[in-house]
Amino acid sequence: MTDQSWSGATEPGPPQEPGYPPPPFPPPYPSSPQYAAPADPSAPFGRHPVTGQPYSDKSKTVAGLLQLLGLFGLVGIGRIYAGYIGLGVAQMIIGWVTCGVGALIWGIIDAVLILTDKVNDPQGRPLRDGT
Repeated sequence: MTDQSWSGATEPGPPQEPGYPPPPFPPPYPSSPQYAAPADPSAPFGRHPVTGQPYSDKSKTVAGLLQLLGLFGLVGIGRIYAGYIGLGVAQMIIGWVTCGVGALIWGIIDAVLILTDKVNDPQGRPLRDGT
């Protein structure tokens, strides 16, 4: 009498019906929504989940980090990136006039406002998450 547990003659698993191909191995991964084509051409970066407004093409993470350059005396770059060129230049001038003290205070406060979704782009769209 032979013991088939070590011979590998049969594989345990669910029985297969004749005529159907076995399931693919490994199972296919579902498509990721971040790589899918945008569903709404008027909002290529998606929509805000609460307000439904389309997201801006500018990133709040990049704008906030650029605004934190105010810690080094270069305040206003985050606002210029977000599209507020006049306000960014005004912040730079205030930073130069106050020898960096105004840049430090204004830069930190403005970076917090940008990173907490309190600032929109000039068209009124919320800045998008990510880079």
